Amino acid sequence: MKKTAVITGASSGIGKALSDRLTKEGYNLVLCSRSLDTALENDSISVCNADLCEVNTPAILLEKALKDFGSADYLFVNAGIIESAPIDTIDIEKMCAMMRLKVEASFRLIYTFLKYMKKNNKGHIFITSSVLGTKTRENSGAYAAANFALEALAESLRMELSDTGVQITCIEPGLVKTNLHRDWPVHPSELLGISNCLDPSDIADAVIDVINKKDYIRIPRIMILPKGHKI
Repeated sequence: MKKTAVITGASSGIGKALSDRLTKEGYNLVLCSRSLDTALENDSISVCNADLCEVNTPAILLEKALKDFGSADYLFVNAGIIESAPIDTIDIEKMCAMMRLKVEASFRLIYTFLKYMKKNNKGHIFITSSVLGTKTRENSGAYAAANFALEALAESLRMELSDTGVQITCIEPGLVKTNLHRDWPVHPSELLGISNCLDPSDIADAVIDVINKKDYIRIPRIMILPKGHKI
């Protein structure tokens, strides 16, 4: 049977790259974003335009995967935004919105799918964290805190599920070419002196490498940095 992957934040960046790669690999996909074209739908792709911060969205996504394709084998917790700035200029409302999406909404999504996966003793959840889920720097405390929270949850769940067929993997990218920084007056590549950012397809390649490991191998986290990313 074809396996089914649910991808949040699927309209661009890493989510889009995952969608493209898993399509080529022959997966059924449930794609979630707030702005996806329903024309993408076909026999192997189902689209759900939903707000992840709505409490019912995780259950809707799981139900859609089961109804349309009969299983939910992989979940990619990938949706996110960045609000990083000094104390004097940070937008507190945007910061709190980031925390709701990256932490509260992600936690709801992860627990909803894990209940299903544990019952079936199989499944794999990939969480898009960040290198700033393992360390921090000035002006980025809130963003780092959101990713630290995801990393802590993932590590606890890894131990809780270690004797089951359910896997948890955090992906910890350095700077990736996505739309997350489109409104920044100076792109982070200039601020950090990085000449070659990661491409979203690099993350998708790493995910496929993890998926193709033998069943008994666990990869709790994988950090991917571009050349020159000093952190």
